[in-house]
Amino acid sequence: MQKWTHPGGKLGELGAESLTDAELLSILISTGTKGNPAEKVAQEILDKFSSFKGMANQPLEKFLEIKGLGDVKIIRIAAAFEIARRIVNQVLKEYNKD
Repeated sequence: MQKWTHPGGKLGELGAESLTDAELLSILISTGTKGNPAEKVAQEILDKFSSFKGMANQPLEKFLEIKGLGDVKIIRIAAAFEIARRIVNQVLKEYNKD
């Protein structure tokens, strides 16, 4: 079985649906800190907020409490959530037309 050094390789080979929530989030985080890789930071975020849904409307300052996250990584995560929110709104708008 293939062992990937980063979830991006797994995504490229098997598709996004094959990744865990922590692996997907770690791709956005990109790099961790010494002794605290991105995958571990991602799992800490998910543990703190329970899920992506739990993360969704948190103030950005809450993310600063997690070691290994700085402004750039938090902004990347916030942008991904905004993209998801816009997709959902567009789908709902199209659904409600029918």
